[in-house]
Amino acid sequence: MRCRATLVVAITASTIVALGGAARAESCSRSRDYILNNSSSDLPQKAQTYQNLFKNCLDTLQMSNVKDAFVLKAGAVAVIPKDDSVTATANTLAQFCGRFRRGMLRFVTRRELPEAANISRAIELSTTQATHCQRINGDG
Repeated sequence: MRCRATLVVAITASTIVALGGAARAESCSRSRDYILNNSSSDLPQKAQTYQNLFKNCLDTLQMSNVKDAFVLKAGAVAVIPKDDSVTATANTLAQFCGRFRRGMLRFVTRRELPEAANISRAIELSTTQATHCQRINGDG
């Protein structure tokens, strides 16, 4: 009986972890799908670019200071940081640029959180505040 209870607890814990990861990845999926399915005639990037950004977005979700992430139509990854202090965001940017040397990262500000909650508006956030990793890495 004790082994059965342990098995139930282990399965439940695994399910919670798996669902938690799926929920976190939802903004990456939702943003990519929204861009590809609702904006196909006026996409500033090729469809493959958005697939690559989606993969980068999923990887970005694994960073310790990232609460959520999504793809921007303009061709960048946006993140909602857990901690928006200068030190924390600088570390997040360093991690991101270390992984994606040609990437572009945009932090969502507290003021923009309501806009970011709506995926159709979130994907339209400007990249003028985004940081180009090529500049950080000295490649451009």
